[in-house]
Amino acid sequence: MSFKEKLKNILNPIDDGDYLELDPDELQEIPVERVSEYESTKGSGRMSFPSDTQMVLFEPRSFEESEDVGRYLKQRKAAVVNLHRLQRDYAQRTIDFLTGVVFALDGTIQKIGHDVILCTPQSILVEGTISMSIEDFEE
Repeated sequence: MSFKEKLKNILNPIDDGDYLELDPDELQEIPVERVSEYESTKGSGRMSFPSDTQMVLFEPRSFEESEDVGRYLKQRKAAVVNLHRLQRDYAQRTIDFLTGVVFALDGTIQKIGHDVILCTPQSILVEGTISMSIEDFEE
């Protein structure tokens, strides 16, 4: 199949009666250059950290990335989640999801800054409080 025919197949929808057959000889491996740590983990769907890591920092760019936070909470690791890059409704969905995960693990979830939350499983103790009132900043 020529390049022109492949492009035509991509641009035109395939009818229900049509199907695409691929010849294994035509397939070739495309080299992928590693751009950054984020880019290399984004494609795999899972980020990996050293096994002795106790706290993981997240800055999700989509709601789907909240599942990664849940996986680390299940591994008894704390997570700080910065929601600045999410739209307001997706940030709320992320908080709702993580609240459910934390509840299932008997953990805690705390707001530690504007659009920043701390999620901890039951095995990690957090002491102290962070005040969010404006009066504390005026002193």
